[in-house]
Amino acid sequence: MLSFVQDLRYSLRMLLKSPGFTIVALLTLVLGIGANVATFSVVYAVLLRPLPFPHPEQLVRVFDDLRGPNEQDVGMSAPELWDLQERSGVFQGLSAVGPSSSAIGGGDRTVRAESLVTSPDYFALLGAKPELGRVYTRQDAVPGFLESVVISDGFWRRNFGSDPNIIGRKIRLDSDLYTIVGVMPPGFRHPGRTLDTDVEVWLAAGFNALPFPVPAVRSLRMLPGAIGRLKPALTVRQAQGQLDAYISQLSQQYPTEYAAAAAWTVRLVPVKEDLVGPQRTELFILLGAVGFVLLIACANIANLLLARSSGRRREIAIRLTIGASRARLVRQLLTESALLSLVSGVVALATVLFLKKAIIGLAPADIPRLNEVDVSASVLFFTFLISILTGILFGLAPALQAANPNQLENLREGGRGSGAGRRHTRLSRILVIAEVALSIVLLAGAGLLLRSFWRVLEVRPGFNPDHLTTVQIWIPISNNPATDPYSLEEKRAAFLLEVFRRVSALPGLEQVAISGNDTLPMNSGRNYSPFSIQGRAAELERGPIADIAVVDTKYFRTMEVPLITGRNFTESDTNKTRAVAVIDQILARRYWPDEDPLGQQVKFGFGRGVEGVTIVGVVGDIKSDGFEAPSVPHIYVALGQFAPVNAVVFLRSRGDVEHLGEAVRHEVESVDPNVPVHSISSMDQIIARSVADRRFALELLGVFAGVALLLAAIGIYGVMSYAFSQRTNEVGIRMALGAQRRDILRMALGEGMRIVVIGLASGLLGAASMTRVFRSMLFEVGPADPITFLSVAAILAGVALFACYIPAQRATRVDPLTALREE
Repeated sequence: MLSFVQDLRYSLRMLLKSPGFTIVALLTLVLGIGANVATFSVVYAVLLRPLPFPHPEQLVRVFDDLRGPNEQDVGMSAPELWDLQERSGVFQGLSAVGPSSSAIGGGDRTVRAESLVTSPDYFALLGAKPELGRVYTRQDAVPGFLESVVISDGFWRRNFGSDPNIIGRKIRLDSDLYTIVGVMPPGFRHPGRTLDTDVEVWLAAGFNALPFPVPAVRSLRMLPGAIGRLKPALTVRQAQGQLDAYISQLSQQYPTEYAAAAAWTVRLVPVKEDLVGPQRTELFILLGAVGFVLLIACANIANLLLARSSGRRREIAIRLTIGASRARLVRQLLTESALLSLVSGVVALATVLFLKKAIIGLAPADIPRLNEVDVSASVLFFTFLISILTGILFGLAPALQAANPNQLENLREGGRGSGAGRRHTRLSRILVIAEVALSIVLLAGAGLLLRSFWRVLEVRPGFNPDHLTTVQIWIPISNNPATDPYSLEEKRAAFLLEVFRRVSALPGLEQVAISGNDTLPMNSGRNYSPFSIQGRAAELERGPIADIAVVDTKYFRTMEVPLITGRNFTESDTNKTRAVAVIDQILARRYWPDEDPLGQQVKFGFGRGVEGVTIVGVVGDIKSDGFEAPSVPHIYVALGQFAPVNAVVFLRSRGDVEHLGEAVRHEVESVDPNVPVHSISSMDQIIARSVADRRFALELLGVFAGVALLLAAIGIYGVMSYAFSQRTNEVGIRMALGAQRRDILRMALGEGMRIVVIGLASGLLGAASMTRVFRSMLFEVGPADPITFLSVAAILAGVALFACYIPAQRATRVDPLTALREE
C-alpha cells in the first residue's frame, strides 16, 4: 500500500509537471469515456435493466396469430381470454390490454386522453401499487365496465392541479361517468405499446355486457391482445409448449370458430422483449460505435505517451541501472495512466449528469423506458470499470516500451537526444494503422445510414405534405348505445359535416378536408381488414387485406392525390344511396391486372361493407405506413356512409399551425363542447417523427465518425511530425548530397500514406463484415455498398494526405548546414 501511495503521488506530480499533455489527454479521454457512459446509461435503462415489477421474467405478452393467411396479432375474443386464464394451466393472472382514445370531462375542458381497457386483475398481475388511493381488483369485477378508474400522475397534475382530494371524484369518460379511485406513481408506465402517448387513464371491463355482445361470441376478436404472468418456475418455452397443446384442444373443440385452414396459434413473448425489442439493434450498434471512438482515443493517448516517454528515457534507464525492476517501473507508469483515466472518468460522469436532459432530448420520444435513464449503481460501476480498462489499454504498451531492460541503448538514445528507436516508431505506426482501420468502419457505417436516409427522403409519398396541417377529433362513445348521441352513423356524419362547413369558412384556407383517423399518413391507427371480391372464390390460405379508409369529398383534392379513372366521392354518397368505394392503383393492379375495376363489388366485415360496396374510382397510391414500409392496398369509402368516431381535419394553408389548430378547436367546441380536439401537427412534423429513429441513429453515428476522423487525422499528423523531427539529420544529409525538396516531400508523403493505405485496407475488410449488423437499419442500400465504401475511403485518404502533408512540408525546410553541424 505504501508503494502504491508513492506511485500515486509521483504520478500526480508528473501529470502536473506536463500541463499541456495532461489537458490534451484529459479532453480526449473525457470525450471518449463520456460518450460511452452516456450511451451505456441509455442502453442499460432501455435494454438491460429489469422491468420495475416483481419477477419481471414471468410477464409475457399474449398474441393470436393465424399462420394460414400469415397474419400476426389479430386480437382475441372474450371467451378465449377466459379459457386461457382459467383452463390453460399456464398463467397466474391474465388481463386484456386495449389502448384507446377517450374524451375526458370533469376538468376545465374536455380533453383527449390515451386510455387502456384492461381486465380487473391488471394491476394485481403486474404487482403495481398506487401513489394515492387504490387500484381496481378482481373483487370489483362486473359483467360490463367497472365504475372505478385509475389515472396517471402526469394526468392528475396537468388536468387536476395535483388535487389531493382527487380520490372519489367523478369524471366523464366519453359519455359515461366513472369514479377516480387511484393515482399511479410518476414512474409507472404501461409495459406495452400504446397509440400515441403514455397511458393516462386505466379502466377495466368484464367483457360480458354492453357495449360488448351478449352472450360473448368466440369468433369476434374484439380484444387487441393480453398481458399475463406465468406460473412460478415456468419458463416461456415451457409455457409455450403447454399452451400449444391446449390450443390444439380448443381448435378441435370449436372447429367452426377455429378453422383448420387459418392455423390459429397463441404466441407468448416476454414483455420486455415486446417493449424494447425493436430498438435493440440500433442501441447496441451505437454502443459499439462509441466503443470504437474510445479505442481510437486510446490509440491517440498511447502515441502521446510514447512521444512523452522519449524525454524520460534517461530517467527510466538510470532507475533500471540502479536496481529498479521492470515490473516496478511498468506499475509506476500504469499508475500514471490509470490516474489520468480515472480523473477523465469522473469529469465525464459529471458532464453526463449535467447534460442528462439534453442527452435524453436527442433521442426519439417513442423509444420506450427513456424516463428510466439515470446514473444508477450499474452506470457508476461501468464508468469505473471502463476508466480502469481504458487506462490499462492506452498505458500498457507505452509502459512496456519505456521500461525496456536494454539500459545501455536507452542511455545512449536518451543521452544523445535522438528520440525513439525503431521499436518506438514501429509501435506508433501500428497504433495509427489501428486508428485508420477503426475510423473507416465508423465512416462506412455512417455513410450507409446516410445513403439509406437519403433514399428514404427520395421516396415519393403520393401526396403533397407542404403547408398541410392536421387536427384530430375524437367523438365520445357511450357504453350504452341507447344513450349515445353519436351511436348512429348518420349523427356522426352530420356532426363531422357541420364541423367541415364551419372550418371551411375560416379565412386564409386554400383546401379543407375531414376524414377518418385511418387516412392520416404515418399514423398507428390503421384499419387493416380482410375483404372479398364478389364473384371470386375466397382463398382459404391467404385472403386479400386492405387498409379501409374513410374520406370525404375533398380529401383527394386537399392531399393532392390524382384521380386516375372513374369519379370521386360526391355529397350524394350518403347512407340512403348505394355504398361506393374508391381504390388505389396498387389494389387495382393486384386484383384486376387485365380488366377494369370500375363497377366491381368488394365486401368487408363492418358497416355497409358487409352488404358490399361498388368501386367507382381509382386514385394514386399513398405511402400511408411510412416511407420505408411496403405499400398496402387502400379501399376508400365515403364519410357519408361510414362516419368514423376518430376523425382528422386536413388544412392546406400557409398560416401558423398552432393558430389553425386553435381555430379548429373553437369551431368544434361551438358545435359540441364534449368533443375534444388533439394532436395538432403539420404534416412535415408527422413525417419528421416517422423518420426520427433513423435520423437519431444517423446523427449520432455521424458525430462518432466525425470524431473518429478528427482523432485519426491528429494521430497521423502527430506520428509523422514526431518521426520527421527525429530524422532532421538524415534529411539534412540527403539534401546535402543533392536531394531536391520535392524528393523529400515525395519520400515523406510516401511513408505516411503507406501507413494510411494499410489502415484503409484493413478497415475496409473489417467494415465489409461488421456493417452486416446494420442490415435491419438500411433501406435500399446493401451492407457492403461499394459506392459508400469508396467514398468514405476517399474522404479518409484525403484527410490523411493533408495530415501527412504538413509535417512533410516542414521536413523539406531543413537547413542542411544546421543539420550537419548538429550531427
